[in-house]
Amino acid sequence: MDDWRAVRAQVRDFGLALPEAWEDFPWGDCVIKVGKKVFVFLGIPEPTEKWSPGLTVKLPLSGDHALSVPGAALAGYNLGRSGWVRVPFETELPEIDVLTDWVEESYRAVAPKRLVARLDAERPPD
Repeated sequence: MDDWRAVRAQVRDFGLALPEAWEDFPWGDCVIKVGKKVFVFLGIPEPTEKWSPGLTVKLPLSGDHALSVPGAALAGYNLGRSGWVRVPFETELPEIDVLTDWVEESYRAVAPKRLVARLDAERPPD
């Protein structure tokens, strides 16, 4: 995908549409949370010398698939040990449906069971 900003916007919009999801900006980074728990890290809005665009999600089921994306890696700060994967937006990305599936998987991994049940009632998983 050529326009990483459009991809980032689609991922952000999808994440915010999940039950009780909300946006926060700790450390100046954009994250999407459910309750107090982050389920998507989107970083800062513009790249810098030290930061490149991408998303970080918790993928207990799809982590190996996500790691097959060029440039993808286990997340830093010891998050990788818990299944968090960072996927850069600068490389050839999977289709947006795959990215939003990963966002939903991350949501399901951290959201309270009552909210996962609510999501299942609204749209059953594949």
